[in-house]
This record gives sequence, C-alpha cells and structure tokens, in this order.
Amino acid sequence: MTQPKYKRILLKLSGEAFKGPTAYGIDAPTVSSVARRIKQARELGVEVAIVVGGGNIWRGAQAERDGFDRVTADYAGMLATAINTLALQDTLEKMGVDTRAQSAFAIQEIAEPFIRRRAIRHMEKGRVVILACGTGNPYMTTDTAAALRAIELGCEVLFMTKNNVDGVYSADPRKDPSAKMFDHLTYMQALNMRLTVMDTTAVSLCLENRLPILVFNLQAEHSIERAICGEPIGTIIDGTPRE
Repeated sequence: MTQPKYKRILLKLSGEAFKGPTAYGIDAPTVSSVARRIKQARELGVEVAIVVGGGNIWRGAQAERDGFDRVTADYAGMLATAINTLALQDTLEKMGVDTRAQSAFAIQEIAEPFIRRRAIRHMEKGRVVILACGTGNPYMTTDTAAALRAIELGCEVLFMTKNNVDGVYSADPRKDPSAKMFDHLTYMQALNMRLTVMDTTAVSLCLENRLPILVFNLQAEHSIERAICGEPIGTIIDGTPRE
C-alpha cells in the first residue's frame, strides 16, 4: 500500500451493512468484518468518524406507508441507529480500537452529545468517533447526516458504503446485466441521475462544500486501504469534469 491520500475521513455505514446475510437485525460476524476494516483504516494513521444507518432494524419511510406518523417513525429510526452504534462500538473496543459514541440528541447513558470540537479532539487523539441518530431531525436521512458531519468535522472525503454495492451504475446491475459502473461522476451528473445509493440532499451538501464522495463496497478485500490510499476503486463523485 502507498501512503494515505486522506488524513481524516467520514465513513457512512448503511443499516444493511449490519445485517449481513440475515433478513433483519444485527449479524455479529458481519459487524466483526466491518470493524476489522475500520481497524485497518486506523492502522494507516487515518482519523475516522462514522455515521451509521438503521435500516436493518427500522425504516421510517416504510413505517409511514404502514400508517405511522412520519415524525414518530423517523425518531424510531434514529433510535435504531443508536442500537447499531452500540454494536459497532463494542466490537471495535474488543479489537483494541478506542472509540467514542456521540448522539445528535440526548441519550447520555450510552453516548455523549454531538459536540463538534469534542469529536474533532477525539479523532486527533486516535479515537474512532461513531455518530448516532442522524442529524437529530425527522425527514433527514442518515446520508444527509453523513454529508453534514463530514463537512462540520473537516473530513477530506465521504466514503459511502452500501451493502454489496461496489459503485454507481447506470442501472440496477441485479436487474440489468448491461448496466455500466461509472469510475467518476460530477456532482451535477449524480444529481441529474437521482442516484438510489444516496439522496439528493446529501449530494447537494457535498456540491456546495466541495466534499468528494467515494462509493465502494466495504466488504471487498483491502477495499478501505485502497480507498484511503487513493487507488482506483468504486465511483468517485466530485466537481472535476473528466473524459
């Protein structure tokens, strides 16, 4: 591996990354695999913040379709991210990785409140900061939370990892065998395509603040080291037009 390209990253983990092959909930071997890759990132000397989703436990949009009040459903989804945060934190700590959990709203028995300066200081001391409960607001996805926190914390790149998704495609490769994976997209191309891998609010935030996004499969062998070192992997989304 070459030297790291980035000093500080934000890693977005979808809720599906916690359930592995199971239909619902948290699969311990899968969480251990994710934690090992995060540990590899720290061993490269990179400062790491993580935003976790909660879709393996609860989906606010689906709950609304099932008759729940949307605001209530979204708050329930935020609590699901706190459960995932605890699972990841415990697994990382058992691997010898120092962590701190911070939450967008008060759950002081299990996590600190999100305080920007404190989160940055934790990362400077080598701790992995796991950020729970999205932005703390309904109608905002954890993708948007990831973009917002990355900008607030001065991260140099947003790593978007989805379950078994190795980049951005022209169509769903599971349904269309001719689907093409893009190596690079501009923010405007990504917005015009209305990507399913992340929401438009998150892309817009990154556009406005010139934060590059890298979409790749975290479970692929050595993927996070390759991403950190700037090797070709997945799909990069930034403001630079290319051929």
